[in-house]
Amino acid sequence: MIVSVVYFILYFLLFLVLLALLVLNRKSYGLLVTQQPRVSILIAARNEEHTILRCLRAIAALDYPPDRIEVLIGDDASTDATRAVVQAYIQHLPNYTCIPIPQSAGVTKGKANVLAHLAKHATTDFFFFTDADIAVPPQWVRGMLSEMREGVGVVTGITSIAGEGFWARLQAVDWLYALGLMQVISDLKLPVSTMGNNMLLRRQAYEQTGGFEGVKFSVTEDVAIFNAIIRKGWGFRNIYSRAVLALSTPAESIAAYLQQRRRWMRGSLQLPLYMAIIFIVHSAYYPVLLPFFAYTSVGAMGAIFAYKLLLQSLYVFICLRRLGQSVPWWFYIAFEIYLLVSSIVLIFYFFLPLRITWKERKY
Repeated sequence: MIVSVVYFILYFLLFLVLLALLVLNRKSYGLLVTQQPRVSILIAARNEEHTILRCLRAIAALDYPPDRIEVLIGDDASTDATRAVVQAYIQHLPNYTCIPIPQSAGVTKGKANVLAHLAKHATTDFFFFTDADIAVPPQWVRGMLSEMREGVGVVTGITSIAGEGFWARLQAVDWLYALGLMQVISDLKLPVSTMGNNMLLRRQAYEQTGGFEGVKFSVTEDVAIFNAIIRKGWGFRNIYSRAVLALSTPAESIAAYLQQRRRWMRGSLQLPLYMAIIFIVHSAYYPVLLPFFAYTSVGAMGAIFAYKLLLQSLYVFICLRRLGQSVPWWFYIAFEIYLLVSSIVLIFYFFLPLRITWKERKY
């Protein structure tokens, strides 16, 4: 009971601070890029025959000189028609290359192995990373380069979910909410993390770490390379802007959703302590307060629920508004129920003795 009360107080103090920081920070991101350097876009693809064309068409529509872009697609031993689909699309595009990736016998494997090989083929000083199921916006390259200032080694954009269905929208708001929490901390000049589906690395910073093959293998290779770059003394930027808002495909099944979140939760173990505390305090809200609910009145329970819902909805509302998005009022209630169910389920699922499955491989 006492633990629940203390947690309740800490939770709302923390959330009020985060909300205040979100409101006070009104940074706008300029897209003025005086130079147009050559850039490399690196894409790891494994069994993506149904999504890879969406990704490549979005890249072809970028508002950036095509002759200043090289696109490297790594075919990670796909067992479907991914490579054939890519080859057919790029046959008349000289700046696009599809590279079959050999399986590594060294310390790296999986997606990290693919990206390590692609980086060795890249011929520019700026490595843009995205995934085969991602559609980047037209201003993506300009937007990311606008924050690649002197001394900055990694720039991270923002990613959400495409789709108008209820399940897809829940996932979309979840992504934007979590990334909004990360943005508040990064705006304090505190390193948080990056996302490998919307990431820009300076070649010099990447090579100083030894690349993906030079860092310890992780199922969240993006977090590992980010931490390695920060340890080398490089700066970072996180951008919460519509100009760099990439859209992923939703996890279509509950099983796929659980596997995705389990992998992310594994990656959260590499987050800085202050960010891990925020996510743990947030996700443990209902499990910790269950004993409190058992000894209090229905009215008090309703007040606690309503107060959390109000603060959280306001936070989500501001995040969405900054991206030019909105949801109906009832969706905030549905989102709270989604968080309640998913947080409890994922806490139990994370501790099950199961291996992580990614692209039909187990880790």
